[in-house]
Amino acid sequence: MKTEISWNDFEKIDIRVGTITTVNDFPEARNPAYQLQIDFGSEIGIRKSSAQITKRYEKEVLIGKQVIAVVNFPKKQIGKFMSECLVLGLVGDDTKDVVLLSPDFKVENGMKMA
Repeated sequence: MKTEISWNDFEKIDIRVGTITTVNDFPEARNPAYQLQIDFGSEIGIRKSSAQITKRYEKEVLIGKQVIAVVNFPKKQIGKFMSECLVLGLVGDDTKDVVLLSPDFKVENGMKMA
């Protein structure tokens, strides 16, 4: 287990739901990954992210899928690509086998985690 954080620390994280609108291969990435564009609704808009989810997900299946992401991290340069949010997923011992976190039901883009 990682270091315990305070409730104040946790409240600083802005976790939202968004819908994947575009998926592209990312051959420049060190590990197999996709470049995603995710619609977080009118308040946040479209954000880009790099995600190492190629083992479990085909590009076609990801279009229209809602995912959970942290939207208030600083942008991160990955090669020539600028990642603007962190898509959340679950990993076991095989860190290349990521299962995306997503809502059980279709919800409005931009909804906040509570």
